Amino acid sequence: MTSPNTAPVQPATSDELAALAELPAKGDWEVQGRTLKLTNLDKVLFPGGDSTNTAYTKRDLIAYYATVAPVMVPYLRDRALNMHRFPDGVDRPGFWHKAVPTHAPDWITTWEFERATRGTTRWYFVVDSLPALAWMANFGVIEMHPWTSPCETPDQPSYALIDLDPGETTTFDELLLLARLHRTALDHLGVRAQPKVTGKRGIQIWVPVQPGLTFEDTRTWVEGLSRAIGSMVPDLISWSWETGRRKGLARLDYTQNAHNKTLVAPYSVRASPRAPVSMPITWDELDDPDLAPDRWTMATAPDRIDEVGDLFAPVLSEPQALPPL
Repeated sequence: MTSPNTAPVQPATSDELAALAELPAKGDWEVQGRTLKLTNLDKVLFPGGDSTNTAYTKRDLIAYYATVAPVMVPYLRDRALNMHRFPDGVDRPGFWHKAVPTHAPDWITTWEFERATRGTTRWYFVVDSLPALAWMANFGVIEMHPWTSPCETPDQPSYALIDLDPGETTTFDELLLLARLHRTALDHLGVRAQPKVTGKRGIQIWVPVQPGLTFEDTRTWVEGLSRAIGSMVPDLISWSWETGRRKGLARLDYTQNAHNKTLVAPYSVRASPRAPVSMPITWDELDDPDLAPDRWTMATAPDRIDEVGDLFAPVLSEPQALPPL
């Protein structure tokens, strides 16, 4: 892997997007100086499911990722990528894919995890450009899950992760209560953090941290915060790892703060029929009665981003020490 490219990612031009729209079911697409060999462009990946019952194809997925690449690539670059692929559509079983396949173009950045043990992945993709992101979509990657540590320091996370994971009986109002309690606690501690809805049922809070912390550091800190909050609403929380023992209750999953654990990237599409998107929100939006974890979809997310910009940007630019609890 070469040194990370930190230059701003430019959006696809209107001519490039028009050329994608006009391609037959397969063909070559020129985008930002790269030629992508696209296939099965009219295959339906998302069958729909809302009142409009709009279905989305692979062509739509590629166009979406080409459109949001300027705000999404910064969360993927310089990080190994775990891919959640659904080449036959989200209504069929998907699978996790980590290793770089032999047919991958040589212009996509890859990274060797030199400490990989026998039987585990050694070579990972690193998505650092719009063409690379579009290639992933053509490869059937619906969800992008980058490592939370950079390739240069794989044992040092960039964020402390707070994952509000609802149980089967958890209502969204209960999840919002948990999120607001975290908002109050973080504000009291003077800690900067950014929330986002997951696109499915959950809410995540990412806390940017200074270089040098270990995963044990961030896990211990998040566990302490979560247990303090959980003690305030014990009827809503289970600390059991196994889903079957949670009795339908929410979990404050501090265990995501570990090596090669991933949370879905901001702006990633999720593998659900309506093509919802994991969308950053403001803290004030936790009080918006219209908020829902899957409120934004592949169709509406670009307008949302045009309106509010990248709300998650402080995660990349404002590292901080974690104060004692």
